[in-house]
Amino acid sequence: MGEGNPKEGERRPEEKMTTKHDDIVIKVEKRDVTGKQVKKLRRMGITPGVVYGHKVDSYPVQMETHATTLLMKKITPSTLVTLDLGGKQTKVIVRDRSNDVVTGALLHLDFLAVSMTEMLRANVAIELIGEAPVLDEVPGSLINQVLNELEIEALPNDMLERIEVDLSGVGTVDDSITVADLNLGDKITVLTPKDEVIVSVGYVAEEAEEETKVLEGEITPEVLEKGKKEEED
Repeated sequence: MGEGNPKEGERRPEEKMTTKHDDIVIKVEKRDVTGKQVKKLRRMGITPGVVYGHKVDSYPVQMETHATTLLMKKITPSTLVTLDLGGKQTKVIVRDRSNDVVTGALLHLDFLAVSMTEMLRANVAIELIGEAPVLDEVPGSLINQVLNELEIEALPNDMLERIEVDLSGVGTVDDSITVADLNLGDKITVLTPKDEVIVSVGYVAEEAEEETKVLEGEITPEVLEKGKKEEED
């Protein structure tokens, strides 16, 4: 951004990181129904799932569809979630979710059990915030978001749900924000290459004006009108 390196412990103005503060708990039960029979569960308002991962033997679970669907609106691929199975709690992230392609209804969830003392890798969404001054100062300019997510590594409790990038420092058409411009602190390791561009400035494509061309030997309306007047005279 051409604003110099930030002081130690200081974040650049174009970057703001957001961590998870709310503890999300999903109540689950052990699932005995498997295979094609899970369709019956879905008709009863129950969503099947599976838990696997760190020091966990894979086991099937089920959960109430409506309540889980509401919670899923708050959950990102890097959100730390607590599964409650009859009082026994397991820390997980949602590794995969399946939805009906037509209705969007929740069909299945994969939960990855994590260790709170081992590093976790995840792709975290980038969210643009603020107004870029260049949009007001340069007619026809626009903001291009080139990168939509970052791959980062952190302990589960330090994992970010999203990264907010502030556009208020983008003042000219030559400005851009790269991964190197972000300072997420010493608890986060960014695995995405530092030279990758997150935001750049472009221009609105102007529609080419159609030019009326008179082909050689073609009689234009003006010529026809002139001919009529000469005949009348």
